[in-house]
Amino acid sequence: MVEFVLIFLVITTTLLVVRVVYVISQSSKPIRNRSQKHLSTLVVLGSGGHTAEMINLLSVMQKDWFAPRYYIAAATDNMSLQKARVFEGILDYKGADGTQFMQIYRSREVGQSYITSVGTTLLALGHALWLMVKIRPHVILCNGPGTCIPICAIAFIFKVLGIRWSYIFYVESIARVKRLSLTGLLLYKLHMADQLFVQWPQLQKQYPRAHYVGRLM
Repeated sequence: MVEFVLIFLVITTTLLVVRVVYVISQSSKPIRNRSQKHLSTLVVLGSGGHTAEMINLLSVMQKDWFAPRYYIAAATDNMSLQKARVFEGILDYKGADGTQFMQIYRSREVGQSYITSVGTTLLALGHALWLMVKIRPHVILCNGPGTCIPICAIAFIFKVLGIRWSYIFYVESIARVKRLSLTGLLLYKLHMADQLFVQWPQLQKQYPRAHYVGRLM
């Protein structure tokens, strides 16, 4: 019985490792099914400059292709969703209906102790799981806020388990000139982002798997 359990664990672990390696190897490849008319897109917003940069990025994207859009911001951040509503309200195209605005719990608030953040992180992961099951996006677009970490982690797990393949595009903030933000560094080191874009050439030299796209602001 013990031998059977050990064999089962070894086989399961091996298959899991192989699947993770496969997912990582596919992360830099173009979006599949480009013939689709619409790609549901989850947009993660952050407070302050993050939202301004994201809105600026969305304004030059093919909005009729990346639709419907689901905007998510931290539960304590009402201003970002307000800006997203204004942006959607002034669009002059007819795309897929169904744009939604949602909030998610933060993993850790500014100044919160690391001990208490364990519970809030688990809560954020649970909430992210519920949102990902509900939305099942083709594309996840984020640019810096830690709010995106639980969502990207769940999306990566879904890829490994074969539940859903969501493409994760991360655009580092223009304020990051020499080093990636903590969020960007985690997505880069853990190979969770399918594409990671930076806005400064020296940053791309330091992180060779990143893509330099020039200044977006």
